[in-house]
Amino acid sequence: MVVRAFRPGDEAALHGVFYSAVHCLAAKDYAPKQVEAWAPSLPDVDRWTARMRQLRPFVAEESGRIVGYADLQNDGYIDHFFVSGDRARRGVGRLLMNQIHERAKGLELRALRSDVSLTAQPFFERFGFRVVESRVVVIRGVELTNARMVKNLSELSGSAG
Repeated sequence: MVVRAFRPGDEAALHGVFYSAVHCLAAKDYAPKQVEAWAPSLPDVDRWTARMRQLRPFVAEESGRIVGYADLQNDGYIDHFFVSGDRARRGVGRLLMNQIHERAKGLELRALRSDVSLTAQPFFERFGFRVVESRVVVIRGVELTNARMVKNLSELSGSAG
């Protein structure tokens, strides 16, 4: 398995990962109506393409197939972090999280933060994130619960810079 930079043309495969993550994995923590609002069966392809090109995520590939992706913005925000439903618990998430930490080190970030689903919270906690706020967000008119999670990186390094 390898992690590489996003390339234009990855968008459809990334949507497949996103859709399967929400419909296969998050479905255990969210109602069908919530899952469909979050990852609709008929996506807005142009909007999705533009979003992925803006985020420019890291892409995890296994045998040439995209099996996960995640981004890290320059301010320490992780907007997307998804692993294909059929590849959960097989090291894809760990590989992506390690890539995020390497990039954070290069950017000299003091903290990471993300708005994390109920499903992903235990995974993020294993990497030292903690919940600072439980939230209810509205997506396509449907309420979903998630959590704002943060990880202080300066504690790990022992010194700034």
